Amino acid sequence: MKQRTFALLIVTVLLASFLVMGPAAAQSDTLTIASGTDIENLNIHIVTSSPSFSVLEHIYEPLFSMSPEGELEPLLAESIEATSDTTYRITLKEGISFTDGTPLNAEAVKANLDWVLDEANGAPFRFLLVVNGEPAEVAVVDEYTLEITTAAPFAPLPAHLSHGALGIISPALLEQGADAMASNAVGTGPYVLESWSRAEEVVLKRNPDYWGEAPAIETLVFKVVQEDGARIVEIEAGTVDVAVRVPPAEIPRLEANPNIDVVVTPGLRTIYVFFNVNNEPFDDVRVRQAVNYAVDTQAIVDNLFEGAALVSTAPFAPPIFGYAEQQPYERDVERARQLLAEAGVEEGTTVVLYHPTGRYVQDALVADAIRAQLAEVGLNVELRTLEWTQYVPHVRRPMEEGNDVQFAMLGWSTPTMDADYALFALFHSSEVPPGFNGSFYSNPEVDRLLEEARSTLDPEARKAAYSEAISIIWEEAPWLFLYSEIQVTAIRNNVSGFIVHPDESLIATFAEKN
Repeated sequence: MKQRTFALLIVTVLLASFLVMGPAAAQSDTLTIASGTDIENLNIHIVTSSPSFSVLEHIYEPLFSMSPEGELEPLLAESIEATSDTTYRITLKEGISFTDGTPLNAEAVKANLDWVLDEANGAPFRFLLVVNGEPAEVAVVDEYTLEITTAAPFAPLPAHLSHGALGIISPALLEQGADAMASNAVGTGPYVLESWSRAEEVVLKRNPDYWGEAPAIETLVFKVVQEDGARIVEIEAGTVDVAVRVPPAEIPRLEANPNIDVVVTPGLRTIYVFFNVNNEPFDDVRVRQAVNYAVDTQAIVDNLFEGAALVSTAPFAPPIFGYAEQQPYERDVERARQLLAEAGVEEGTTVVLYHPTGRYVQDALVADAIRAQLAEVGLNVELRTLEWTQYVPHVRRPMEEGNDVQFAMLGWSTPTMDADYALFALFHSSEVPPGFNGSFYSNPEVDRLLEEARSTLDPEARKAAYSEAISIIWEEAPWLFLYSEIQVTAIRNNVSGFIVHPDESLIATFAEKN
């Protein structure tokens, strides 16, 4: 009896302690973030999604960072200077080391940029360092100075150097090859990799030798919680500290909770459905225009987002340099039907729409709304989805690999705040899959304008070229133009300093808990 009483006492004490301390996420030395998807892998030169960059940018750092206000700021680099129209000189900060003890110097940076530039490595963001089809040349000047020379003036290059895909990996890891880079992580950042449980969570630990200001939080946990409703339950229960991509309908409920702050951040991400212009029936511009007229984007924004989205009036969001407003495709069922008839598309034709689930706010619901609205113009839409890590490789397969995708939903953020990033990767013919131009769209005049815009240093000339290119793209409709997201994030109110960047980066480096 005494043993049973003692055991009961122990259980009671432990339970009381749990109630006082709260669940694991409430620990002041751990910050848990509920994300909708897992990371792709650990190689920052290869990943393509914001959830991957949000995790890996705590381990790896690029030469510069882009502030939430769109200002280029030094990070690993001290400064950048244009020494001619085609050459930039970069001076690195001294005294920084990778977590394996390797010093950060010009040779290390050159090794990383050269790795990205090597076509054999298949770096998706290689275009950040290529102008007029010619790769940049990287030269070491001295231990902490390097020069990047391009074949033509390359106005967006400094902004490109802030992109996470150009984060600097330890040369020792680079030398081990792509497989090692995909399963290990050695950088200069404020955190180091503790563990990665696929489809479950990534755990990071504070870097004790970080060159900058040490983070207050010891452990970061990026937890995969795919369902919107499940993330809401977890943030309310306090089992996570941050929940991303909150459905707008849940905002009033969360705002009424005294333990939760709802943070609304203007977004740089455009959501779209790309048409594979090589595959029927979307190889006909009339069919692509018909779909744009058939889908009521304003109704989708009003009903599914309650104002937390903005109907697209260009292929990228308004805050970005080079934005040129177009007249939206307003819903016109009769015109859509007429265009389909002219293109010879019979009533009841079946088309397959791929869409993700849990990656973007309300993505599955948006896909279903598109399905319902296209039914009204005689198109029978079959919906298909895949796990996120399989989704992008599937919908962006090269044609020679049997790409039979007709149309698919994706999103694109523009962290460089420059139209070059928003347009070149998605519409230039050199960027067809395995690049980002999933439409396989090719227009020589658009190619010329995009090349002209990135190879002149005159801002007004760049804007004019982008405006003309956008007008052509809008008319030829390689996309179903949808909307730009506004980010809604729920954060427990005992957390301060957590940054939700307009480019969707989740920055926990400066966060604290009490």
